[in-house]
Amino acid sequence: MDSTVNRRAFLASTAAVSAIWNRRVFGLEKGSEDRPPRILLRSSWQTVNIGDIAHTPGVLAILEKHLPEAEIWLWPSNLKNGVDQLLMDRFSKLKIAQGKEALAKAFEDCDFLLHSSGPSLVAERDVVRWHEETGKPYGIYGITLPLKQSHKTEVTSDDLMAKTIDVLSGARFVFFRDSKSLALAKSRGCKAPVMAFGPDGAFACDLRDDEKAEAFMRANELEAGKFMCCIPRLRYTPYWTIPAKNRPLDEVKHARNEAMKEHDHAQLRQAIIEVVKQTDLKVLVCPEDQTQMAVGKEMLYDPLPAEIKKRVVWRPDYWLTGEATSVHSRSVGLFGNEMHSPIMCIGHGTPAIVCRWEEQTSKGYMWEDIGLGDWLFNMDDESDVPKIVPAILEMAKNPEAAKAKAAKARGIVENKQRETMGVLEGELAKIER
Repeated sequence: MDSTVNRRAFLASTAAVSAIWNRRVFGLEKGSEDRPPRILLRSSWQTVNIGDIAHTPGVLAILEKHLPEAEIWLWPSNLKNGVDQLLMDRFSKLKIAQGKEALAKAFEDCDFLLHSSGPSLVAERDVVRWHEETGKPYGIYGITLPLKQSHKTEVTSDDLMAKTIDVLSGARFVFFRDSKSLALAKSRGCKAPVMAFGPDGAFACDLRDDEKAEAFMRANELEAGKFMCCIPRLRYTPYWTIPAKNRPLDEVKHARNEAMKEHDHAQLRQAIIEVVKQTDLKVLVCPEDQTQMAVGKEMLYDPLPAEIKKRVVWRPDYWLTGEATSVHSRSVGLFGNEMHSPIMCIGHGTPAIVCRWEEQTSKGYMWEDIGLGDWLFNMDDESDVPKIVPAILEMAKNPEAAKAKAAKARGIVENKQRETMGVLEGELAKIER
């Protein structure tokens, strides 16, 4: 957070907290003002991607750490695949507002709506609904502002952006998970009182499943500190291949995937070969979403020479966030075409290299914002592509230096989390309860 924003937010927070404290101490307020603040977290977008799962427990963990007295309600979109139980096991006091009656009570009882991390203002309509029905404040935590809006509507992209900017301007604060989104919002006239870089909530996701992770590693002869992880990804997630999504084939996106898949995986495949040849490490090809097992097999594992395959493991099934994080954390580091597995890696001090492209929006640039710019590679920039394999080899051959670098980035993230929660605390202190 820049010093001007940070100072303004700190002073506002301090003044608001002091005012509430004085009213309570001197009996200037009566009633229920001493009850804890109630936050309605709008999150949990989908469960077919461990990154989308991680947004929710990540933000919940940040709130738990910095605002332990607050009462948190969750307004989810999707808690399938056992994610509801994962959350309740980790956050036993969490209230889940599912269903018409539960949501109505949340609207009545909660003081503040916090929109969780996401690829955009995902629940824009719900934020508007909250504001119109309650008149209560809201804030936005760790989003990307995409140049192109993806709403299914006949309204033009410029009109959609203008509407989004209007909603953001009404927030008490907006934290963007990459500085390019922050710059875009400012250039489009966003007028929220506090706007700053605020890391993706998934950095703080602390779900673990060590038992499953250790069983998987034993079954595949993977030893802690003796392997790297590699994640494939197509330009567009082929949701039409997931039966539960029930989506038709998108011929345009499919064609783009087919045209670019070799280009986008050749360097990862070569990195796997070089890691196996030049070190004693193994490589695990693993997914971030339910479509990537097949992609990993086709583009990374199957084309490998037979001798290389002996030290490469391909995971054939999807996993949930806890098991994935527990495996990642036992590795030397991770590399690939995804974003949230690297985010969770850095959140646990595990090195991670990110390859990105235009179709992924600007979220990858958060790596620059946390001091990891030389672990970020733009696949659309042909001068960047040859640098990928050397960077992965450097991580493999010098793991202690890589860990120190990851730890430094983690420290930057945690400082930003502290600052952003200070702003939220100040806003909560202004609310009469």
